[in-house]
Amino acid sequence: MEAKRWARRVIAIGAAAIVAAGLLAACGGGDTSGDDETLVLYSGRSESLVGPLVERIGGTIPVTAGYDKKAAQILEEGDRSPADLFFAQDAGELGALADAGLLEPLPADIAANIPEAYRSETGTWVSTSARSRVLIYDPRQLPAAQLPAGIDGLLAPEMRGKVGYAPTNASFKSFVTALRLTRGDAGARDWLTAFLANDPKSFDGNGPIVEAVNSGQLAAGLTNHYYWVQEVQEKGIENVPGRLHFFSDGDPGALVNVAAIGVLKTASDKEQAFEFIRQLLTPETQTYFAREVGEYPVIGNEPLPVPGLPTLDQLSPPQITLDELADVAGTDKLLNEVGAV
Repeated sequence: MEAKRWARRVIAIGAAAIVAAGLLAACGGGDTSGDDETLVLYSGRSESLVGPLVERIGGTIPVTAGYDKKAAQILEEGDRSPADLFFAQDAGELGALADAGLLEPLPADIAANIPEAYRSETGTWVSTSARSRVLIYDPRQLPAAQLPAGIDGLLAPEMRGKVGYAPTNASFKSFVTALRLTRGDAGARDWLTAFLANDPKSFDGNGPIVEAVNSGQLAAGLTNHYYWVQEVQEKGIENVPGRLHFFSDGDPGALVNVAAIGVLKTASDKEQAFEFIRQLLTPETQTYFAREVGEYPVIGNEPLPVPGLPTLDQLSPPQITLDELADVAGTDKLLNEVGAV
């Protein structure tokens, strides 16, 4: 769903035009060493979401992008990886690379304007945009007055068989990592075991969950907020039955995760790679993430395009750092042990 929707949006509105002036001005002019070299970008983000940005930056900083890449591939390739940059859809993926010592420290100016909560303590990667975990629900089946305050409410008998989740998706895995960090492995195991016993419905990704709720096939689902924002932008809120419920008070289900980027130590031209990152943090590009992707910008105050949603600083995520999401392997192990995947 995501690729098809954003391919139509890019064609219809020329999304890259939003960032054209800023990126060209920032990247253009002057000779730099490495202009004759092409950067290799591994992107965990889909081409439909960030392709226009990559193409625009590539007009002045030559770049070849490979999409749907994972940190596991870079870890396997090690020093032999052709990648110069990794643009991840999830902080945990970059954290795994940082823990393996594969990322180059970034110049101080890159992180200078990014809030501390949205950059790595290791100084090796920075966020480009943020998203909140939410419960999308169908008010026709689940009235707002019956919504749970936190994820423990999803274990109630009245929620049996009504909740969708995407167990193989990176964002769900990061939620489980946050659950482990806040409740310990034993507590996370207990919650997952009880959740699975309540007959949740498994989906291949967040998009199908949103579609199932909007079509009335599902009462509620765990997803990321921006999938719903995209639906509303495309169809109009009057044509989207589902609504968003943000968990509160530091609940693990209120995790705020990020898309983020780092430079590999083996990068062929680190200065050009650093410049690529700078272009993802310009005001024009941050506006793109808000208006066209529906994610929270990490720099500036550009509002989301759907009125009534909380701002980034109004969210109540669990008190963990993004660096702590790096133990993807431990979460995969737990999910396999409880039979979630």
